[in-house]
Amino acid sequence: MTLLLREDLRRWFIQQEIDLFKFRFSLLPKEKIQDFLKFNHMEYVSISEEEKNLHQDDLINSTFGLSKTKLEGYEFYKVPFQAALDLVRPRKVFLSKGFAFIPHKDIITLILNDFRTRLSKALALSARSLPIVQSDERLQPLLSHLSHSYTGQDFSSQKNAGKISLDQINALATKSFPLCMRQLHKSLREHHHLRHGGRMQYGLFLKGIGLTLEQALQFWKLEFTKGKVDSEKFDKTYSYSIRHNYGKEGKRTDYTPYSCMKIILSNPPSQGDYHGCPFRHSDPELLKQKLQSYKVSSAGISQIMELVKGMHFQLACQKYFELTHNVDDSGFSLNHPNQYFAESQKLLTGGRDVKKEQVPIEGSQPNTSSQIISSSSSSTNVTSTQSEEMEDLEQMFSEY
Repeated sequence: MTLLLREDLRRWFIQQEIDLFKFRFSLLPKEKIQDFLKFNHMEYVSISEEEKNLHQDDLINSTFGLSKTKLEGYEFYKVPFQAALDLVRPRKVFLSKGFAFIPHKDIITLILNDFRTRLSKALALSARSLPIVQSDERLQPLLSHLSHSYTGQDFSSQKNAGKISLDQINALATKSFPLCMRQLHKSLREHHHLRHGGRMQYGLFLKGIGLTLEQALQFWKLEFTKGKVDSEKFDKTYSYSIRHNYGKEGKRTDYTPYSCMKIILSNPPSQGDYHGCPFRHSDPELLKQKLQSYKVSSAGISQIMELVKGMHFQLACQKYFELTHNVDDSGFSLNHPNQYFAESQKLLTGGRDVKKEQVPIEGSQPNTSSQIISSSSSSTNVTSTQSEEMEDLEQMFSEY
């Protein structure tokens, strides 16, 4: 429900859905695109060969990579120019008598605009229905936890318990921690304290990478007693919550580490907090400074900041992984801080092969060219009861 109420989260959700839609649409064969347009009442009719020949020079000049030899069989759609302002503004299409001639490869721009409009209206209508939903005790818990749900590996400490020692943590933080955990570790070492949100996020992460309960109590007590907390106060105030995280107190629930989605969408940090996602919650200038201090190249920082600007926070973190591990392609889709750690350790210990840059630049991190399609947005299964001719199209959409 928070997703519906907060404007920034709605915009984030829409952007993720647009990216997912664009990826799925790119996989459709030509004939299925026409079926899709017809089914959604977006019948952009191709211009005739006669009209194409009439404007052939203008069409070739306005379409990148198009030549006279390729013009035959290349489809253009004629639409009112106001429906294609995103293409008209940068002068990417030919205009004539109030119509824009859209190349087949750019029709996705119009479809995405329509998709964004429809999704925005649907979210607004859903927000208005919240009072009714909130009164239904069956739906309220489901919707409240929907944005935080995570169905991947839980990274429970059971498999990894005891695999790391306390004296390894500093080195691991530098080499294999994602930026959010590296930030928490650095703050803990500097201030000898973390607020509740930071203790939960970092404590469960450390549990997931192998810290036992005994190690965790020792780790936190040693650090806190370097500050303003004495041993007695720690035992009385903080040790209970640590045992609680390990399922030894309260409801005896064995809590699992936070996923990227949970960190991004819940409990945003306030002043004096260090938890959260740096790519989502940090001031852009402070984020740049932090990346510079970690020896990320200027080109790499620009790539990361571009992803942050587009609200692709998990992709930004994945790019950070590639840059700090000197790889061209990380080979996985990031959705959990403990996944980041596990993949880093596999790479650093020779557990898997990853394509590396051919010519690394001394003193800086290499540029990367690959992009991983984000899986952070909710995948939707398309179902149809309206027409048999759409079944194979919908099946193709539901496979990805």
